[in-house]
Amino acid sequence: MAHPIVIYIPGLLPKPEPEQHRDALLRCLLAGLRRVDAPVAAAIEGTRGGFDVVSWTYDFYRTHRDINIDRAAIEAVIQQPEASARDIAEASAWSRRITRWIYAMGDLLPFLIPHLASERMEVHLRDLLRYERNKNGIGEHVRRMLKVPLLAAAGGEHPVLLIGHSMGSVLSYDSLWELSHSHGDPVNIDLFLTMGSPLGQRFMQRKLKGHDRSGADRYPHNIRRWKNLTAVGDLTAINPWLANDFAEMVKLGLVGGIDDVEISTAFRLEGELNVHAEYGYLANEKTALTIAEWWRGHDSGLTR
Repeated sequence: MAHPIVIYIPGLLPKPEPEQHRDALLRCLLAGLRRVDAPVAAAIEGTRGGFDVVSWTYDFYRTHRDINIDRAAIEAVIQQPEASARDIAEASAWSRRITRWIYAMGDLLPFLIPHLASERMEVHLRDLLRYERNKNGIGEHVRRMLKVPLLAAAGGEHPVLLIGHSMGSVLSYDSLWELSHSHGDPVNIDLFLTMGSPLGQRFMQRKLKGHDRSGADRYPHNIRRWKNLTAVGDLTAINPWLANDFAEMVKLGLVGGIDDVEISTAFRLEGELNVHAEYGYLANEKTALTIAEWWRGHDSGLTR
């Protein structure tokens, strides 16, 4: 069997230059892995092409984020083994719970969104609509950027763990649906790992590929297993439970199971807690345990 591959697709907003971004993401991932399974960390680090990042945001925004803005915070989350009592308290504070409730009301009653949306939410909605409406072909383009490594992995018979963070989970889902229904290509994802995903929002579900179809035609057919991680206090994943929203996929035998797991993240930028940050998700122990278990199941060179 060819070596396993972890393919990561980030969410919205500009990201650092691809090489710098991949290095930072991999360092966070390896930090978590070394705490729970050092041999797997060494295996991923030593496998050429074992960790691939789909760097789509430059094509979407035509700009990169300065890595120096995040460098100190990345180093800090790498060194921090778990969320502190302060992190957990802030993430679960009443102010966040109230904000989550307000956002949930907007999801249930979309006409309220213009009145409830923060400036940051308005930016995300603008970018989401640009993607969904395929303005100047940008939606098709960024999905094609993901399909290329997926098809290459399938051609090389590599087992794939696909990680979608935030909007990256939506791009992943849409791409997998298209590969299932539009292309007929033999792509299979052994494990789909979503993090901080908005896929639980009704607003988002009404825009997914296949949303207007029924039965098996509504969903991707190429996911063997799906695991969803949501950080306490993550306001992007206002509905963190995907197993109920996509239960029909399990009933139809399209996926072996969907597991929702709550985690606590610890990324702080200039002292402010950002539980949604990709670096915090990747450095998390439960993320590491998920990846380590999967990698061991596909790397014959590792002893049990």
